[in-house]
Amino acid sequence: MTATAGKLGTILVDAKGNTLYLFEADKSTQSTCNDSCAAAWPPLLTSGNPTSSGSAKSALLGTTKRSDGKMQVTYNGHPLYGYAGDSKPGDTNGQGLNQFGAAWYVLNTSGQKVDLS
Repeated sequence: MTATAGKLGTILVDAKGNTLYLFEADKSTQSTCNDSCAAAWPPLLTSGNPTSSGSAKSALLGTTKRSDGKMQVTYNGHPLYGYAGDSKPGDTNGQGLNQFGAAWYVLNTSGQKVDLS
Protein backbone atom coordinates (compact mmCIF):
# COMPACT_ATOMS: atom_id res chain seq x y z
CA MET A 1 0.00 0.00 0.00
CA THR A 2 1.15 3.49 -0.75
CA ALA A 3 -0.31 6.95 -1.23
CA THR A 4 -0.89 9.05 -4.31
CA ALA A 5 -1.74 12.71 -4.77
CA GLY A 6 -4.73 13.76 -6.86
CA LYS A 7 -7.87 15.86 -6.85
CA LEU A 8 -8.84 14.46 -3.43
CA GLY A 9 -5.43 15.13 -1.90
CA THR A 10 -2.99 12.39 -0.93
CA ILE A 11 -4.98 9.17 -0.62
CA LEU A 12 -4.28 5.49 -0.05
CA VAL A 13 -3.90 3.15 -3.00
CA ASP A 14 -2.97 -0.51 -3.35
CA ALA A 15 0.27 -1.80 -4.86
CA LYS A 16 -1.21 -1.42 -8.38
CA GLY A 17 -2.28 2.20 -7.81
CA ASN A 18 -5.97 1.40 -7.33
CA THR A 19 -7.85 3.62 -4.89
CA LEU A 20 -8.75 2.20 -1.48
CA TYR A 21 -11.93 3.03 0.43
CA LEU A 22 -13.45 2.77 3.90
CA PHE A 23 -17.09 1.77 4.50
CA GLU A 24 -18.89 3.85 7.12
CA ALA A 25 -21.00 0.85 8.17
CA ASP A 26 -17.82 -0.74 9.57
CA LYS A 27 -17.86 0.48 13.18
CA SER A 28 -14.81 -1.57 14.18
CA THR A 29 -12.03 -3.45 12.43
CA GLN A 30 -14.58 -6.16 11.56
CA SER A 31 -15.87 -5.90 7.99
CA THR A 32 -19.63 -5.75 7.45
CA CYS A 33 -19.32 -5.93 3.64
CA ASN A 34 -19.88 -9.49 2.40
CA ASP A 35 -21.48 -11.35 -0.52
CA SER A 36 -22.86 -8.90 -3.12
CA CYS A 37 -21.30 -5.98 -1.25
CA ALA A 38 -17.84 -7.62 -1.45
CA ALA A 39 -18.37 -8.25 -5.17
CA ALA A 40 -18.90 -4.50 -5.76
CA TRP A 41 -16.37 -3.45 -3.13
CA PRO A 42 -13.64 -6.12 -3.11
CA PRO A 43 -11.79 -6.27 0.21
CA LEU A 44 -8.03 -5.70 0.16
CA LEU A 45 -6.76 -9.13 1.19
CA THR A 46 -3.36 -10.28 2.38
CA SER A 47 -1.74 -13.62 3.13
CA GLY A 48 1.00 -12.07 5.28
CA ASN A 49 1.82 -8.85 7.04
CA PRO A 50 0.73 -5.83 4.97
CA THR A 51 3.44 -3.37 3.97
CA SER A 52 3.42 0.30 3.08
CA SER A 53 5.57 2.73 1.16
CA GLY A 54 5.66 6.43 0.45
CA SER A 55 3.66 8.52 2.89
CA ALA A 56 1.39 5.62 3.96
CA LYS A 57 2.18 4.88 7.61
CA SER A 58 3.13 1.28 8.42
CA ALA A 59 2.17 1.85 12.08
CA LEU A 60 -1.48 2.28 10.98
CA LEU A 61 -1.58 -1.02 9.05
CA GLY A 62 -3.27 -4.09 10.47
CA THR A 63 -5.43 -7.05 9.52
CA THR A 64 -8.83 -8.43 10.42
CA LYS A 65 -10.31 -11.86 9.82
CA ARG A 66 -13.30 -11.82 7.48
CA SER A 67 -16.36 -14.07 7.86
CA ASP A 68 -14.92 -16.30 5.10
CA GLY A 69 -11.67 -16.72 7.06
CA LYS A 70 -9.54 -14.56 4.74
CA MET A 71 -7.39 -11.76 6.13
CA GLN A 72 -8.32 -8.20 5.17
CA VAL A 73 -5.95 -5.24 5.45
CA THR A 74 -6.96 -2.43 7.80
CA TYR A 75 -5.59 1.11 8.07
CA ASN A 76 -6.14 3.12 11.23
CA GLY A 77 -8.72 0.50 12.20
CA HIS A 78 -10.71 0.71 8.95
CA PRO A 79 -11.06 -2.40 6.77
CA LEU A 80 -9.94 -1.44 3.24
CA TYR A 81 -11.76 -2.06 -0.05
CA GLY A 82 -11.37 -1.41 -3.73
CA TYR A 83 -14.31 -0.51 -5.96
CA ALA A 84 -15.44 -2.48 -9.01
CA GLY A 85 -16.47 0.79 -10.68
CA ASP A 86 -12.86 2.00 -10.79
CA SER A 87 -11.52 0.81 -14.13
CA LYS A 88 -7.93 2.08 -13.87
CA PRO A 89 -5.40 3.27 -11.30
CA GLY A 90 -6.24 6.73 -10.05
CA ASP A 91 -10.03 6.38 -10.53
CA THR A 92 -12.08 7.49 -7.52
CA ASN A 93 -15.58 6.67 -8.79
CA GLY A 94 -16.61 5.21 -5.43
CA GLN A 95 -15.93 8.41 -3.50
CA GLY A 96 -19.01 9.51 -1.54
CA LEU A 97 -21.30 6.77 -2.89
CA ASN A 98 -23.99 5.48 -0.56
CA GLN A 99 -24.30 1.74 -1.20
CA PHE A 100 -25.12 -1.28 0.96
CA GLY A 101 -26.45 0.90 3.76
CA ALA A 102 -23.69 3.47 4.23
CA ALA A 103 -21.25 5.80 2.48
CA TRP A 104 -17.84 4.97 1.03
CA TYR A 105 -14.85 7.30 1.19
CA VAL A 106 -11.19 7.36 0.21
CA LEU A 107 -8.71 7.67 3.08
CA ASN A 108 -5.88 10.11 3.61
CA THR A 109 -2.51 9.00 4.98
CA SER A 110 -3.72 9.67 8.55
CA GLY A 111 -6.42 7.06 8.01
CA GLN A 112 -9.31 9.53 8.00
CA LYS A 113 -12.05 9.71 5.39
CA VAL A 114 -11.75 12.40 2.75
CA ASP A 115 -15.09 14.21 2.48
CA LEU A 116 -15.03 17.31 0.29
CA SER A 117 -18.78 17.89 0.33
